[in-house]
Amino acid sequence: MANIKSQIKRNLQNERRRLRNKAARSEMKTRVKNAVTTADAGAENSADALRLAVKKLDKAAAKGIIHKNQAANRKSSLMRRLNRISSSSQG
Repeated sequence: MANIKSQIKRNLQNERRRLRNKAARSEMKTRVKNAVTTADAGAENSADALRLAVKKLDKAAAKGIIHKNQAANRKSSLMRRLNRISSSSQG
């Protein structure tokens, strides 16, 4: 345990940020999963779920929770996956 005042403060800040990042990361994963499951089911609100997932990915990248290229890669793979699902269900 740190006994320097500035390090104690730094540890508290790091813990608060870790919890905030953990919550945001969890929310991001949930939104992506919802987008995939609604597209699988062929629900009419799948476009809304996709938009929300992309929004969460962009927000996480803006806040530094994930790298901006990681957000781009995840959005790209999500779009490709949903396009495959929608094209296979139509044909």
